[in-house]
Amino acid sequence: MLIAIFGLYLLGLIIITLYTANKSKNTSDYILGGKQISGVALALSERATGESAWLLLGLTGEAYLLGLQAVWVALGCVIGILFIWFVMGKRLQMERERTGALTISSLLAKKYPGSEKTIGTLSASIVVFFFLFYVEAQFYGGGKVLYDTFGLDPLWGCVIGSLIVVFYSMLGGFITVVWTDVFQAILMIISLIILPVILIVIAASKDINLARAIAEAGQSYGSLTGGKTGVVGFLLILSGMSWAFGYTGQPQLLTRIMAIRSKDEVTKAKWVAAVWTVLAYAGALIIGLAGFAFVRNGALPPAAVARLSDTSINGSELILPVLINFFVTPVIGGVLLCGAISAMMSTASSEIIVSSASVTEDIYGSRARKKMTPKKSLFFNRAVTLVFGLAAFIMALTVKDSVYGLVSYAWSGIGSSFGPALILLLYWRKFSRAGIIASLISGTVGTIIWKTWLVGPSGGISERLASYIFALLMAVLFSLLYPEKKAAAEAPPGRC
Repeated sequence: MLIAIFGLYLLGLIIITLYTANKSKNTSDYILGGKQISGVALALSERATGESAWLLLGLTGEAYLLGLQAVWVALGCVIGILFIWFVMGKRLQMERERTGALTISSLLAKKYPGSEKTIGTLSASIVVFFFLFYVEAQFYGGGKVLYDTFGLDPLWGCVIGSLIVVFYSMLGGFITVVWTDVFQAILMIISLIILPVILIVIAASKDINLARAIAEAGQSYGSLTGGKTGVVGFLLILSGMSWAFGYTGQPQLLTRIMAIRSKDEVTKAKWVAAVWTVLAYAGALIIGLAGFAFVRNGALPPAAVARLSDTSINGSELILPVLINFFVTPVIGGVLLCGAISAMMSTASSEIIVSSASVTEDIYGSRARKKMTPKKSLFFNRAVTLVFGLAAFIMALTVKDSVYGLVSYAWSGIGSSFGPALILLLYWRKFSRAGIIASLISGTVGTIIWKTWLVGPSGGISERLASYIFALLMAVLFSLLYPEKKAAAEAPPGRC
């Protein structure tokens, strides 16, 4: 029955792909949808893209493993999402209208005429580098779900998931990806609402008190600071909340906002995104904590507990599929597991499209002496999409880190490089091209250095926080040291 449900899910993706594939007539359609998509659809697409395998596997696994301290991660993410929609949303849409930019990289580059090649190439290279790790995490996460669901070797799970994603991304581009995202966002939110309700009902029937199980686990699990106090406890909270910073610079999310047709549609879309987010994050935390309570009370079989304890495969991230397989009927379980797989596919496809656009628009496009015909341009975009997807797939075959760890690293690199630059571009008149370059370089270098050598010695301060602050300071410093001789392209109204 599970296989039948999964087959219907794949059939749904194929139907959407075939229906939307011919709607991309030119590069603008392929990269940003050509204003063919409603704001509500783009909001659902942004949420499906933003909440990858990281939410359904990574965050549920963190809540299962670490307890209440995972609340700070969820809260940081919710704040970041609300910020990009309610604070940055309208200005991003206006800047896109004013500049005609198709990507975040070109939005930065077009602000400063004469620096398009330098800024476009640098920013696009950063996108491609970090998104390889991000897409790798999604392919790996999809393999884990198929492994626990069907007993399929993770290698073949990764092969199946990655081939499907690359296929529909390559054929239809942005329009196809958005509409498959809408389908998958609905499946994901169903999973994150229904499964917690089912688990709470089952816990009550088995006389399992979730709150008591968490409290009895001790301060390290049942405390919001993991039993830590003083500076160490504060740093733990700050590290979790630091996920918020990265949202300000994620191209795969912000391009959805850029693609919205009008300011009025932004208003409707932001409320759809907000409601979806609050429900999804609450559900993910409940799933992880309920899983811990079930294990603590002996409600799961020894074989399932052994899989969850297997550190070689980061077993804690299997808590969601384990709970579905053990407690839910096959039909409902199939739908819920498709929601988990949807998380991987929606994010991977969006990041593949953004990376492809970075190469074709910001690296090749800024240097090409002659423009391609629309037909050749579409073929080139599809070829780059295929190559990038295959590269991420090869990396996923040798992955050793957890989904949570891979996403944290890529999230930090992209968010720290682009976040400060975009915030200052939208809200500070004195921001200069030197500041953009400083933000891009320092965010990238800061993430790599901090993640590799300084997380431990710093007392656990995450690369997400340290590299973002470093990039922001460098962006401001270099803008003051090397100001623009002439005013940059006309600023939107209301800037200070």
